[in-house]
Amino acid sequence: MKNMLTIISNALCRMTGRNVGAQTVSELLVDLSEYVSVTSPPLAPAMAQTQRQPPKPPPVRTIAPAEQLVKNQAKTDRPGARVVVSRSFADFTSQATFDIKKCELHRRMELKADQLYKQKIIRGFCHLYDGQEACAVGIESGINPSDHLITAYRAHGYTYTRGIAVKEILAELTGRRGGVAKGKGGSMHMYAPNFYGGNGIVGAQVPLGAGIALACQYQGNNQVCVSLYGDGAANQGQLYESFNMAALWKLPCIFISSTEYYKRGDYIPGIRVDGMDVLCVREATKFAADHCRAGKGPIIMELQTYRYHGHSMSDPGVSYRTRDEIQEVRSKSDPITMLKERMLSNNMASVEEFKEIDISIRKEVEEAALYATSDPEPPLEELCNHIFSNDSPMEVRGTNPWVALKSVS
Repeated sequence: MKNMLTIISNALCRMTGRNVGAQTVSELLVDLSEYVSVTSPPLAPAMAQTQRQPPKPPPVRTIAPAEQLVKNQAKTDRPGARVVVSRSFADFTSQATFDIKKCELHRRMELKADQLYKQKIIRGFCHLYDGQEACAVGIESGINPSDHLITAYRAHGYTYTRGIAVKEILAELTGRRGGVAKGKGGSMHMYAPNFYGGNGIVGAQVPLGAGIALACQYQGNNQVCVSLYGDGAANQGQLYESFNMAALWKLPCIFISSTEYYKRGDYIPGIRVDGMDVLCVREATKFAADHCRAGKGPIIMELQTYRYHGHSMSDPGVSYRTRDEIQEVRSKSDPITMLKERMLSNNMASVEEFKEIDISIRKEVEEAALYATSDPEPPLEELCNHIFSNDSPMEVRGTNPWVALKSVS
């Protein structure tokens, strides 16, 4: 069996140009890229039961000269036939331009938050996500707007990719009435349609995400839930309890670790993804979403990424790493720079177009910052509002018995 696996794996490597061959039977069946589609008869029951290793992610960083990106189709009238379809990078110009705009706006928004925090306009907790834009943008590009997403307290970017305007996010950070949570949530508690917010308790969002996936399965709506966590939550018991239930019930949940933690073990498949490449994240997310929608249960993704800021604004981020290390990552692996270079080298955009995009983004962020600093703070009488949903006004007990507070849904 091993010899046969090696022979087939080597043949696949020659056909696809890969350097590393498959290690298991199921890896031979994984879609190698958005340009490669594999069809094969299902695994025999005995082989399916002995499969223990997680599949490898579909590689999406293959770049070939334009003249090589042509359509080739093999005969498909026999079992295990392969269809190889490659398209020109020009086919993806509109998508890539959209991605670069979202990445850049995300970056500018976080840098503006950094500035407002240092000016003491933003107070309290503030966790930034600059350097990890490819994760937020790529994930959103790989799922549907009707799908669900929940994350930890580093939530600004996901709030934006889920459809909330930059000015509402910055206004929430400054505690203003026009914020996405009316100035009451701050950095860690923002929400949007099908986005269940940042959560301040480490790892608490993972079981919530499993619950949302259970609701999707119960309702039979063919939706999935993306539940994100960091390696700081990797030793939480509730994480593994959620994994266990998701695996037993085959919940349509994509568990994503956005730093340096990988896989739950042998029973939930996991894929490792270049989190600094927005296209790689997008294709891996599509792969994971298809896996869940097919009723195969949960899947884990590890996004290998790098954050430029420290843990929070109170953490300078240079006590456990050097400034040279940060600069090296910026110069070699920055997600925005890599996408720009790829677009320029394939004639998908010009330097002038990127300048225009940059100018418009800077203007939008500055206008959002002006709104966030000039909008009034919420009045005191709204302090207890929105405790319950769809409920009649009710009195709320405060710290002072002579002050009557009311809650309005």
